[in-house]
Amino acid sequence: MNSPFPPSRIAETDDSPVSQETCLANARIVLSDRVAHGRLTFHGDTIVSVEETPDVPKGALDCEGDYLVPGLVELHTDNLERHIQPRPGVDWPLAPAILAHDGELAATGITTVFDALRVGSITEGKGRYDKYARSTASEILRLRDAGLTKISHFLHLRAEICSATLAEEMEEFGPSDRVGIVSLMDHTPGQRQFRDVSKLRHYLMGKKHMTEAEVEEHFAHLKSLRDAYGDRHEALAVREAARYGAVLASHDDTTADHVATSAAHGIRLAEFPTTVEAARACREQGIAIMMGAPNIIRGGSHSGNVSALELAGLDLLDVVSSDYVPAALMLSAFRLGAFWDDLPRAIRTVSAAPATASGLTDRGALEEGKRADFVRVRKTDTFPVIRGSWSRGQQVG
Repeated sequence: MNSPFPPSRIAETDDSPVSQETCLANARIVLSDRVAHGRLTFHGDTIVSVEETPDVPKGALDCEGDYLVPGLVELHTDNLERHIQPRPGVDWPLAPAILAHDGELAATGITTVFDALRVGSITEGKGRYDKYARSTASEILRLRDAGLTKISHFLHLRAEICSATLAEEMEEFGPSDRVGIVSLMDHTPGQRQFRDVSKLRHYLMGKKHMTEAEVEEHFAHLKSLRDAYGDRHEALAVREAARYGAVLASHDDTTADHVATSAAHGIRLAEFPTTVEAARACREQGIAIMMGAPNIIRGGSHSGNVSALELAGLDLLDVVSSDYVPAALMLSAFRLGAFWDDLPRAIRTVSAAPATASGLTDRGALEEGKRADFVRVRKTDTFPVIRGSWSRGQQVG
């Protein structure tokens, strides 16, 4: 994918690990355009060579014909929230929750993550959700700086347009916070992701245990917040993304008009467009199209929106995100590889393409000089099995 994204403003500041040369041989190495039988050598945290040869040097790790793929780059995952609040009303200690999330991602082959944190809260009613982004972000950065995380963490702020506190919550972040992405989230009932309000009603009654009357009251409150703050909050989020130096993303574009508005904001990444119409408009505007891995695995959207595989068949899919199931990302890439009959193309949707979309130029491909982020995968008859993950040259899963 030819990227319209600017160079990264995000700098890695991790201390480099102790340097040593390591070789993985007898592997099927997934390059950007083909699968090569050969070996990969890295020194410290950097790939120093990729060679096409059947030889297994003395001291090399014999991969026994397994695949080596680039470390997966995850742009939008809600997985951390599941660890922070494993059940409704149950708040888990932040540090253990973050490290459990970090370890889970490492085990699924994800070596770079943009942790999605909601900014903007609902302060009243049974549908309320409280502020948590600043405290969680501070703890992620503290653990990362202490060398306790296994993989590379950046922040993705999900700016809730229909909220009462967006301005004050976004003001708490700045250029030093590793905010890589800001997405514009508008969950007003009756449009975008929730055009079919029955899906949202079912979700709220199941997860939040809300009655029909409480759901209707919540819907009315969200609509009033959209009327009062919507345009102002949208403009604010665009300005704040520029202040952070972050990539700006849309979310759940449904119509060509939505996409035109996104393009006017300078958006170059569309998360989960809900219709073919919106995806086609994104392609025309040069906006990269991201869809969810669970959509691919399930064969359709849980919200009743467009199928990711339908978009893949129309050449309208560039980036895949695990969304709410980290283990789905690698599985979806191999499913796409079979669907397209092109594994390198599919692997790019979870490595090179998201790296480019987020402005990261040092990872996403198995090439000399790139970060030593890669995953060893054995393909069974029905699914891929991860046999090892390396982040910056250190085995983490």
